[in-house]
Amino acid sequence: MLREPDTVDREPREWYREQEGRLEDLARLVEQGRLPSLRYARDVSGGIPIYDGESCRRWIAEGSACVALQSEWVAVLRDGAGALVLRRACADTTAVDAATAVFESIIRDERSGATGGADHFAKPGANDRIWNAQEKLCLRDPEVFVRYFANPLLMAVCQAWLGPAYQMTSQVNVVRPGGDAQMAHCDYHLGFQTVEQALRYPEHVHRMSSFLTIQGALAHCDMPMDSGPTKLLPFSQRFALGYLAWRRPDFRAYFEEHFVQLPLGKGDALFFNPALFHAAGANRTADVSRMANLLQVSSAFGRAMEVLDRRHMCEAVYPALRRGRDAGGMRDADIDAVIAACAEGYPFPTNLDRDPPLQGLAPASQQSLLRLALEQNWSVGELAKALTEHAWRRS
Repeated sequence: MLREPDTVDREPREWYREQEGRLEDLARLVEQGRLPSLRYARDVSGGIPIYDGESCRRWIAEGSACVALQSEWVAVLRDGAGALVLRRACADTTAVDAATAVFESIIRDERSGATGGADHFAKPGANDRIWNAQEKLCLRDPEVFVRYFANPLLMAVCQAWLGPAYQMTSQVNVVRPGGDAQMAHCDYHLGFQTVEQALRYPEHVHRMSSFLTIQGALAHCDMPMDSGPTKLLPFSQRFALGYLAWRRPDFRAYFEEHFVQLPLGKGDALFFNPALFHAAGANRTADVSRMANLLQVSSAFGRAMEVLDRRHMCEAVYPALRRGRDAGGMRDADIDAVIAACAEGYPFPTNLDRDPPLQGLAPASQQSLLRLALEQNWSVGELAKALTEHAWRRS
């Protein structure tokens, strides 16, 4: 006999509840965490494996240990510390210097522009940030771009976590002397959602999110400890409710008591699981402007099969939605279902120079714009204008 589902006091277990995140569970994972067997790491510091870039390049080029090395990286990122360091990841530091010069010229140009080099992660004037540094470097100086990214070691790390056909983007961040530390957080994708939004995604999506991207940071200068290299909480990526808990004061306090920092040299790289609790450190130096190129590399599989003109679809369906609503035949749930089938619900990818996340970690989506139009009874012309401006900001 089939058992009737219990619908009285229990929520389906496929969705997390915010109150389920217990600090003691995170603490147990962090404090009892064990690294996998390491054959290729040169050293371990603060629980984080450190690899010699020259040796890794040789193993990759010879093919003698490439798959085994990549398997070790996967184990570290998934089940181990969640982060690894590649010393001398960029063998040619003159290419790093050349890219630094290009980035500095972009920063000078953008300071006088509309965005003013804005960085919404810090107080105005504390940092410089180049959105879409990947494209800007490539178009401003293709020769430097080629020298900089002619690096099979970087490709090997990305392919270890994501497989082939990944897409690379980057943002350059410069933290000047006196720049404050960030608050602990997790990253893209679910890390850019509010708690209310994250709660709408089932458990398996929380677990899957970190497999869709890998985070990296290439050091463009020597980063001693007092310059504030990235603070990391090893093994925290294993905490399943991390994307709901990282904003809580008790979790952030635990992070500040237990984080690990490693100094980096120019040309070193740090790669970490995006679900790892982390934060940029405070720059306590008097003379180090800490520059890092923050790589955000995405899986090939986060894309649809077909290209749709969703802007024109929104314009076409809007009058029908208004008529259905005004006639009383459509409930809010009906309208939401139509919008979900029509409009783009995710605000990324976008052009962050034109479309910065001014009201949080993410800009407005097409779906939120369509809902706003219905709430405020815009005319078709007003919606069309707003959608055109929205598309321009994203282009």
